[in-house]
Amino acid sequence: MHLSSTGPRPRVLHLTQPVDGGVARVVTDLVRAQLADGLDVTVACPDSALTTRLAELGATVRHWPATRSPGPSLLREVRHLTRLTGEVRPDLVHAHSAKAGLAGRLAVRGRIPTVFQPHAWSFEAVGGVTAGLALNWERRGARWATRIVCVSEAERATGVRAGITGRWTVIPNGIDPEHFRPAPAGPVRAGLPSLAGLHPAAPLVVCVGRLCRQKGQDVLLQAWNDVVREVPDARLVLVGDGPDGDRLRAHAPGSVVFAGAVADARPWYQAADLVVLPSRWEGMALAPLEAMACGRPVVVTDVDGARESLPASFADRCLVPPDDPAVLAAQVTELLLDPQLRASLGDRARRHVLSTHDVRNTARAVADVYRDLLGTPPTASRTGPPRGLDHPQARGAQHGRPLDTGGGAEANQSTQRVAPTEHRESNHS
Repeated sequence: MHLSSTGPRPRVLHLTQPVDGGVARVVTDLVRAQLADGLDVTVACPDSALTTRLAELGATVRHWPATRSPGPSLLREVRHLTRLTGEVRPDLVHAHSAKAGLAGRLAVRGRIPTVFQPHAWSFEAVGGVTAGLALNWERRGARWATRIVCVSEAERATGVRAGITGRWTVIPNGIDPEHFRPAPAGPVRAGLPSLAGLHPAAPLVVCVGRLCRQKGQDVLLQAWNDVVREVPDARLVLVGDGPDGDRLRAHAPGSVVFAGAVADARPWYQAADLVVLPSRWEGMALAPLEAMACGRPVVVTDVDGARESLPASFADRCLVPPDDPAVLAAQVTELLLDPQLRASLGDRARRHVLSTHDVRNTARAVADVYRDLLGTPPTASRTGPPRGLDHPQARGAQHGRPLDTGGGAEANQSTQRVAPTEHRESNHS
Protein backbone atom coordinates (compact mmCIF):
# COMPACT_ATOMS: atom_id res chain seq x y z
CA MET A 1 0.00 0.00 0.00
CA HIS A 2 2.32 2.74 -1.27
CA LEU A 3 1.37 6.38 -1.07
CA SER A 4 2.20 6.68 -4.74
CA SER A 5 2.82 4.02 -7.33
CA THR A 6 5.01 6.32 -9.42
CA GLY A 7 7.79 8.77 -8.68
CA PRO A 8 10.24 8.83 -5.78
CA ARG A 9 9.35 7.51 -2.37
CA PRO A 10 7.83 10.21 -0.12
CA ARG A 11 10.25 11.28 2.61
CA VAL A 12 8.73 11.49 6.08
CA LEU A 13 10.51 12.98 9.09
CA HIS A 14 9.16 12.00 12.52
CA LEU A 15 10.15 14.17 15.50
CA THR A 16 9.83 12.91 19.06
CA GLN A 17 11.36 13.81 22.40
CA PRO A 18 9.75 11.07 24.51
CA VAL A 19 11.78 7.93 23.85
CA ASP A 20 9.79 5.62 26.12
CA GLY A 21 6.18 5.02 27.05
CA GLY A 22 3.18 5.39 24.78
CA VAL A 23 4.54 8.04 22.43
CA ALA A 24 7.59 5.92 21.61
CA ARG A 25 5.37 2.90 20.93
CA VAL A 26 3.14 4.92 18.61
CA VAL A 27 6.16 6.21 16.70
CA THR A 28 7.61 2.70 16.44
CA ASP A 29 4.35 1.25 15.12
CA LEU A 30 3.97 4.03 12.53
CA VAL A 31 7.58 3.73 11.37
CA ARG A 32 7.25 -0.03 10.98
CA ALA A 33 4.10 0.32 8.86
CA GLN A 34 5.46 3.19 6.78
CA LEU A 35 8.68 1.37 5.96
CA ALA A 36 6.62 -1.63 4.87
CA ASP A 37 4.59 0.73 2.66
CA GLY A 38 7.75 1.92 0.92
CA LEU A 39 8.21 5.36 2.48
CA ASP A 40 11.63 6.88 3.14
CA VAL A 41 11.42 7.36 6.92
CA THR A 42 13.75 9.36 9.16
CA VAL A 43 13.24 9.84 12.90
CA ALA A 44 14.86 12.60 14.96
CA CYS A 45 14.99 11.88 18.69
CA PRO A 46 17.41 11.73 21.64
CA ASP A 47 19.80 8.78 21.74
CA SER A 48 18.13 5.90 23.56
CA ALA A 49 16.92 2.34 23.23
CA LEU A 50 14.29 3.74 20.86
CA THR A 51 16.95 4.76 18.35
CA THR A 52 18.28 1.21 18.32
CA ARG A 53 14.80 -0.27 17.74
CA LEU A 54 14.04 2.16 14.93
CA ALA A 55 17.38 1.54 13.22
CA GLU A 56 16.76 -2.21 13.40
CA LEU A 57 13.45 -1.65 11.60
CA GLY A 58 15.32 0.09 8.78
CA ALA A 59 14.61 3.74 9.55
CA THR A 60 17.23 6.45 9.34
CA VAL A 61 17.71 7.84 12.85
CA ARG A 62 19.15 11.29 13.51
CA HIS A 63 20.25 12.40 16.96
CA TRP A 64 18.24 15.31 18.37
CA PRO A 65 19.55 16.26 21.85
CA ALA A 66 16.28 17.55 23.30
CA THR A 67 15.13 17.78 26.92
CA ARG A 68 11.62 16.89 27.99
CA SER A 69 10.61 20.39 29.13
CA PRO A 70 11.04 23.81 27.48
CA GLY A 71 13.93 25.82 28.86
CA PRO A 72 17.14 27.62 27.93
CA SER A 73 18.06 24.79 25.54
CA LEU A 74 15.00 25.37 23.33
CA LEU A 75 16.72 27.78 20.94
CA ARG A 76 19.56 25.32 20.39
CA GLU A 77 17.08 22.47 19.86
CA VAL A 78 15.13 24.49 17.27
CA ARG A 79 18.32 25.39 15.40
CA HIS A 80 19.35 21.74 15.41
CA LEU A 81 16.00 20.72 13.87
CA THR A 82 16.25 23.53 11.30
CA ARG A 83 19.62 22.19 10.12
CA LEU A 84 18.42 18.61 10.24
CA THR A 85 15.31 19.39 8.21
CA GLY A 86 17.45 21.08 5.58
CA GLU A 87 19.63 17.99 5.34
CA VAL A 88 16.79 15.43 5.25
CA ARG A 89 14.59 17.54 2.95
CA PRO A 90 11.38 15.72 3.95
CA ASP A 91 8.13 15.96 2.02
CA LEU A 92 6.24 15.88 5.32
CA VAL A 93 7.10 16.38 9.01
CA HIS A 94 5.20 14.50 11.73
CA ALA A 95 5.85 15.97 15.21
CA HIS A 96 4.81 13.94 18.24
CA SER A 97 3.95 15.32 21.68
CA ALA A 98 4.51 18.75 23.20
CA LYS A 99 8.26 19.31 22.96
CA ALA A 100 8.70 18.09 19.39
CA GLY A 101 5.50 19.91 18.47
CA LEU A 102 6.96 23.13 19.86
CA ALA A 103 10.49 22.87 18.47
CA GLY A 104 9.43 21.26 15.18
CA ARG A 105 6.84 23.86 14.30
CA LEU A 106 9.22 26.69 15.20
CA ALA A 107 11.87 25.13 12.96
CA VAL A 108 9.62 24.41 9.96
CA ARG A 109 7.07 27.27 10.30
CA GLY A 110 4.67 25.79 7.77
CA ARG A 111 7.15 25.64 4.88
CA ILE A 112 6.65 21.84 4.72
CA PRO A 113 3.35 20.02 5.35
CA THR A 114 3.41 19.42 9.10
CA VAL A 115 1.36 16.97 11.14
CA PHE A 116 1.24 17.72 14.85
CA GLN A 117 0.06 14.92 17.15
CA PRO A 118 -0.21 16.17 20.77
CA HIS A 119 -0.68 12.79 22.52
CA ALA A 120 -2.41 14.84 25.32
CA TRP A 121 -2.22 18.61 25.50
CA SER A 122 0.78 20.35 27.04
CA PHE A 123 -1.32 22.81 29.05
CA GLU A 124 -2.95 19.94 30.95
CA ALA A 125 0.41 18.80 32.31
CA VAL A 126 1.27 22.01 34.14
CA GLY A 127 -0.39 24.66 36.27
CA GLY A 128 -0.38 28.36 36.99
CA VAL A 129 1.55 30.72 34.74
CA THR A 130 3.20 27.82 32.91
CA ALA A 131 -0.20 26.45 31.85
CA GLY A 132 -1.14 29.85 30.46
CA LEU A 133 2.09 30.05 28.47
CA ALA A 134 1.60 26.53 27.12
CA LEU A 135 -1.97 27.28 26.08
CA ASN A 136 -0.97 30.54 24.40
CA TRP A 137 1.70 28.68 22.44
CA GLU A 138 -0.71 25.96 21.29
CA ARG A 139 -3.15 28.61 20.06
CA ARG A 140 -0.44 30.47 18.15
CA GLY A 141 1.50 27.40 16.98
CA ALA A 142 -1.59 25.84 15.38
CA ARG A 143 -1.06 28.02 12.30
CA TRP A 144 2.09 26.04 11.56
CA ALA A 145 0.34 22.65 11.72
CA THR A 146 -1.13 21.64 8.39
CA ARG A 147 -3.09 19.01 10.28
CA ILE A 148 -3.58 18.32 13.98
CA VAL A 149 -4.06 14.60 14.62
CA CYS A 150 -5.79 13.72 17.89
CA VAL A 151 -6.02 10.20 19.26
CA SER A 152 -9.55 10.72 20.56
CA GLU A 153 -12.54 12.93 19.92
CA ALA A 154 -12.28 14.05 23.54
CA GLU A 155 -8.72 15.24 22.98
CA ARG A 156 -9.86 17.23 19.95
CA ALA A 157 -12.76 18.71 21.92
CA THR A 158 -10.38 19.76 24.70
CA GLY A 159 -8.28 21.62 22.13
CA VAL A 160 -11.32 23.29 20.60
CA ARG A 161 -12.64 24.40 23.99
CA ALA A 162 -9.19 25.84 24.73
CA GLY A 163 -9.41 28.05 21.64
CA ILE A 164 -7.02 26.11 19.40
CA THR A 165 -8.08 26.44 15.78
CA GLY A 166 -6.91 24.25 12.95
CA ARG A 167 -7.65 21.34 10.66
CA TRP A 168 -8.29 18.28 12.76
CA THR A 169 -8.22 14.54 12.21
CA VAL A 170 -9.17 12.05 14.92
CA ILE A 171 -7.38 8.70 14.65
CA PRO A 172 -7.83 6.43 17.70
CA ASN A 173 -4.73 4.75 19.04
CA GLY A 174 -4.18 1.15 18.06
CA ILE A 175 -2.16 -1.78 19.36
CA ASP A 176 -0.94 -5.05 17.87
CA PRO A 177 -3.55 -7.66 18.86
CA GLU A 178 -1.31 -10.46 17.63
CA HIS A 179 1.32 -9.52 20.20
CA PHE A 180 -1.03 -8.44 22.99
CA ARG A 181 -3.21 -11.51 23.33
CA PRO A 182 -4.57 -13.73 26.11
CA ALA A 183 -2.04 -15.88 27.91
CA PRO A 184 -1.42 -19.41 26.70
CA ALA A 185 -2.26 -22.24 29.03
CA GLY A 186 0.13 -22.53 31.95
CA PRO A 187 1.27 -20.59 35.01
CA VAL A 188 2.04 -17.11 33.61
CA ARG A 189 3.08 -15.65 36.97
CA ALA A 190 5.84 -18.21 37.40
CA GLY A 191 7.89 -16.45 34.74
CA LEU A 192 7.91 -13.10 36.58
CA PRO A 193 10.66 -12.97 39.22
CA SER A 194 9.02 -10.02 41.00
CA LEU A 195 6.13 -12.34 41.92
CA ALA A 196 8.28 -15.09 43.40
CA GLY A 197 6.57 -16.40 46.51
CA LEU A 198 3.16 -14.98 45.63
CA HIS A 199 0.34 -17.51 45.95
CA PRO A 200 -0.92 -18.40 42.45
CA ALA A 201 -4.51 -17.57 43.45
CA ALA A 202 -3.75 -14.21 45.08
CA PRO A 203 -5.76 -11.41 43.43
CA LEU A 204 -3.32 -9.36 41.36
CA VAL A 205 -3.82 -5.76 40.21
CA VAL A 206 -1.33 -4.33 37.72
CA CYS A 207 -0.71 -0.70 36.75
CA VAL A 208 1.56 -0.08 33.74
CA GLY A 209 2.88 3.41 33.13
CA ARG A 210 5.61 5.93 33.75
CA LEU A 211 5.84 6.75 37.46
CA CYS A 212 4.81 10.39 37.25
CA ARG A 213 1.99 12.70 38.23
CA GLN A 214 0.15 12.22 34.94
CA LYS A 215 -0.38 8.50 35.49
CA GLY A 216 -1.79 8.95 39.01
CA GLN A 217 -0.08 6.07 40.81
CA ASP A 218 -0.17 8.19 43.98
CA VAL A 219 -3.97 8.11 43.84
CA LEU A 220 -3.90 4.35 43.37
CA LEU A 221 -1.68 3.93 46.44
CA GLN A 222 -4.15 6.01 48.48
CA ALA A 223 -6.97 3.77 47.29
CA TRP A 224 -5.00 0.57 47.88
CA ASN A 225 -5.30 0.69 51.67
CA ASP A 226 -9.08 0.47 51.31
CA VAL A 227 -8.78 -2.36 48.80
CA VAL A 228 -6.65 -4.59 51.02
CA ARG A 229 -9.01 -4.08 53.95
CA GLU A 230 -11.67 -5.86 51.87
CA VAL A 231 -9.33 -8.20 49.95
CA PRO A 232 -6.42 -8.85 52.36
CA ASP A 233 -4.44 -11.17 50.08
CA ALA A 234 -4.55 -8.80 47.08
CA ARG A 235 -1.29 -7.56 45.60
CA LEU A 236 -0.58 -4.48 43.47
CA VAL A 237 2.26 -4.27 40.95
CA LEU A 238 3.44 -0.95 39.53
CA VAL A 239 5.23 -1.58 36.23
CA GLY A 240 7.38 1.31 35.03
CA ASP A 241 9.83 3.89 36.26
CA GLY A 242 9.98 7.66 36.36
CA PRO A 243 10.57 10.80 38.40
CA ASP A 244 8.07 9.90 41.14
CA GLY A 245 9.50 6.44 41.79
CA ASP A 246 11.31 7.19 45.05
CA ARG A 247 8.38 9.11 46.51
CA LEU A 248 5.91 6.37 45.63
CA ARG A 249 8.13 3.66 47.11
CA ALA A 250 8.41 5.62 50.34
CA HIS A 251 4.63 5.59 50.80
CA ALA A 252 3.82 2.11 49.50
CA PRO A 253 2.68 -0.68 51.86
CA GLY A 254 4.17 -4.16 51.76
CA SER A 255 1.44 -5.46 49.45
CA VAL A 256 2.77 -3.29 46.60
CA VAL A 257 5.51 -4.52 44.25
CA PHE A 258 7.60 -2.20 42.06
CA ALA A 259 8.61 -4.11 38.95
CA GLY A 260 10.56 -1.28 37.31
CA ALA A 261 10.68 -0.50 33.61
CA VAL A 262 10.16 -3.46 31.28
CA ALA A 263 10.75 -3.90 27.57
CA ASP A 264 7.45 -5.72 27.11
CA ALA A 265 4.48 -5.37 29.47
CA ARG A 266 2.53 -8.25 27.92
CA PRO A 267 3.42 -10.85 30.60
CA TRP A 268 2.23 -8.44 33.30
CA TYR A 269 -1.13 -7.92 31.61
CA GLN A 270 -1.52 -11.67 31.18
CA ALA A 271 -0.67 -12.30 34.84
CA ALA A 272 -3.11 -9.69 36.15
CA ASP A 273 -6.63 -10.23 37.35
CA LEU A 274 -7.32 -6.53 36.83
CA VAL A 275 -5.40 -3.68 35.17
CA VAL A 276 -5.80 -0.14 36.53
CA LEU A 277 -4.67 3.19 35.08
CA PRO A 278 -5.66 6.15 37.32
CA SER A 279 -4.38 8.93 35.01
CA ARG A 280 -5.02 12.62 35.59
CA TRP A 281 -4.93 13.35 31.86
CA GLU A 282 -4.41 11.45 28.61
CA GLY A 283 -5.12 11.65 24.90
CA MET A 284 -5.93 7.95 24.67
CA ALA A 285 -3.74 5.72 26.83
CA LEU A 286 -2.24 2.59 25.28
CA ALA A 287 -2.03 0.53 28.49
CA PRO A 288 -5.79 -0.12 28.77
CA LEU A 289 -5.93 -1.12 25.10
CA GLU A 290 -3.02 -3.52 25.54
CA ALA A 291 -4.59 -4.99 28.67
CA MET A 292 -7.96 -5.48 26.99
CA ALA A 293 -6.26 -7.12 24.00
CA CYS A 294 -4.84 -9.60 26.53
CA GLY A 295 -8.39 -10.34 27.66
CA ARG A 296 -8.11 -8.42 30.93
CA PRO A 297 -10.71 -6.11 32.49
CA VAL A 298 -9.59 -2.57 33.24
CA VAL A 299 -10.44 0.30 35.54
CA VAL A 300 -9.47 3.71 34.16
CA THR A 301 -10.15 7.30 35.07
CA ASP A 302 -12.64 9.23 32.96
CA VAL A 303 -10.12 11.49 31.21
CA ASP A 304 -9.74 12.27 27.51
CA GLY A 305 -9.90 9.16 25.39
CA ALA A 306 -10.96 6.77 28.15
CA ARG A 307 -14.63 6.40 27.22
CA GLU A 308 -13.74 6.09 23.55
CA SER A 309 -11.26 3.32 24.27
CA LEU A 310 -13.81 1.15 26.11
CA PRO A 311 -16.88 -0.74 24.96
CA ALA A 312 -19.94 1.42 25.62
CA SER A 313 -21.28 -1.06 28.18
CA PHE A 314 -18.14 -0.69 30.33
CA ALA A 315 -18.77 2.85 31.56
CA ASP A 316 -20.49 1.94 34.84
CA ARG A 317 -17.99 -0.78 35.75
CA CYS A 318 -14.68 0.49 34.44
CA LEU A 319 -14.67 4.30 34.57
CA VAL A 320 -14.00 6.32 37.71
CA PRO A 321 -13.42 10.05 38.24
CA PRO A 322 -9.77 11.19 38.39
CA ASP A 323 -8.22 12.07 41.76
CA ASP A 324 -10.88 10.16 43.71
CA PRO A 325 -9.22 7.32 45.66
CA ALA A 326 -12.45 6.30 47.46
CA VAL A 327 -14.37 5.62 44.24
CA LEU A 328 -11.34 3.96 42.70
CA ALA A 329 -10.97 1.66 45.71
CA ALA A 330 -14.65 0.69 45.60
CA GLN A 331 -14.53 -0.18 41.90
CA VAL A 332 -11.32 -2.19 42.17
CA THR A 333 -12.65 -4.05 45.21
CA GLU A 334 -15.93 -4.91 43.49
CA LEU A 335 -14.15 -6.43 40.50
CA LEU A 336 -11.60 -8.36 42.58
CA LEU A 337 -14.47 -9.98 44.49
CA ASP A 338 -16.34 -11.01 41.31
CA PRO A 339 -14.25 -13.35 39.13
CA GLN A 340 -17.17 -14.18 36.82
CA LEU A 341 -17.71 -10.50 36.05
CA ARG A 342 -13.99 -10.05 35.40
CA ALA A 343 -13.98 -12.95 32.95
CA SER A 344 -16.99 -11.57 31.10
CA LEU A 345 -15.48 -8.08 30.88
CA GLY A 346 -12.17 -9.50 29.68
CA ASP A 347 -13.80 -11.45 26.85
CA ARG A 348 -15.76 -8.42 25.67
CA ALA A 349 -12.68 -6.22 25.98
CA ARG A 350 -10.65 -8.44 23.65
CA ARG A 351 -13.40 -8.43 21.00
CA HIS A 352 -13.68 -4.63 21.25
CA VAL A 353 -9.96 -4.07 20.66
CA LEU A 354 -9.95 -6.43 17.68
CA SER A 355 -12.77 -4.49 16.03
CA THR A 356 -11.78 -0.92 16.94
CA HIS A 357 -8.13 -0.53 17.95
CA ASP A 358 -6.03 -2.67 15.62
CA VAL A 359 -2.78 -0.78 14.95
CA ARG A 360 -2.97 -1.66 11.27
CA ASN A 361 -6.13 0.42 10.94
CA THR A 362 -4.40 3.28 12.76
CA ALA A 363 -1.45 3.17 10.35
CA ARG A 364 -3.78 3.16 7.34
CA ALA A 365 -5.65 6.18 8.69
CA VAL A 366 -2.38 8.09 9.16
CA ALA A 367 -1.39 7.14 5.60
CA ASP A 368 -4.66 8.69 4.40
CA VAL A 369 -3.72 11.95 6.12
CA TYR A 370 -0.33 11.90 4.42
CA ARG A 371 -1.95 11.26 1.03
CA ASP A 372 -4.30 14.16 1.56
CA LEU A 373 -1.51 16.57 2.49
CA LEU A 374 0.85 15.41 -0.25
CA GLY A 375 -1.82 15.44 -2.92
CA THR A 376 -1.58 11.74 -3.76
CA PRO A 377 -4.74 9.68 -4.25
CA PRO A 378 -5.77 6.74 -2.07
CA THR A 379 -4.93 3.25 -3.27
CA ALA A 380 -7.18 1.84 -5.97
CA SER A 381 -8.34 -0.96 -3.69
CA ARG A 382 -10.27 1.43 -1.45
CA THR A 383 -14.02 1.11 -1.85
CA GLY A 384 -14.68 4.58 -0.46
CA PRO A 385 -12.97 7.39 1.44
CA PRO A 386 -12.99 7.48 5.24
CA ARG A 387 -15.74 9.53 6.76
CA GLY A 388 -15.02 13.25 6.54
CA LEU A 389 -11.92 13.24 4.32
CA ASP A 390 -13.86 14.80 1.45
CA HIS A 391 -14.68 17.88 3.53
CA PRO A 392 -13.90 20.84 1.22
CA GLN A 393 -11.58 22.46 3.78
CA ALA A 394 -9.51 19.29 3.94
CA ARG A 395 -8.04 20.07 0.51
CA GLY A 396 -5.52 22.71 -0.40
CA ALA A 397 -3.05 22.32 2.47
CA GLN A 398 -0.14 21.70 0.14
CA HIS A 399 3.58 22.48 0.18
CA GLY A 400 4.33 26.02 1.24
CA ARG A 401 0.74 27.21 1.69
CA PRO A 402 -0.11 28.81 5.04
CA LEU A 403 -2.84 27.28 7.13
CA ASP A 404 -6.01 29.30 7.58
CA THR A 405 -6.78 29.10 11.27
CA GLY A 406 -9.40 31.80 11.36
CA GLY A 407 -12.46 31.40 13.56
CA GLY A 408 -12.68 30.14 17.11
CA ALA A 409 -16.05 28.42 17.50
CA GLU A 410 -16.25 24.66 17.40
CA ALA A 411 -18.82 24.85 14.64
CA ASN A 412 -16.21 26.49 12.41
CA GLN A 413 -13.55 23.83 12.91
CA SER A 414 -12.57 21.68 9.96
CA THR A 415 -12.80 18.20 11.47
CA GLN A 416 -11.77 15.05 9.61
CA ARG A 417 -12.87 12.14 11.77
CA VAL A 418 -11.18 8.96 10.62
CA ALA A 419 -12.86 5.68 11.52
CA PRO A 420 -10.14 3.03 11.15
CA THR A 421 -12.65 0.19 11.03
CA GLU A 422 -13.80 1.50 7.65
CA HIS A 423 -10.41 0.62 6.12
CA ARG A 424 -10.50 -2.74 4.42
CA GLU A 425 -7.34 -3.08 2.36
CA SER A 426 -4.60 -5.35 3.65
CA ASN A 427 -1.46 -3.95 5.22
CA HIS A 428 1.62 -5.75 6.46
CA SER A 429 3.27 -4.38 9.57
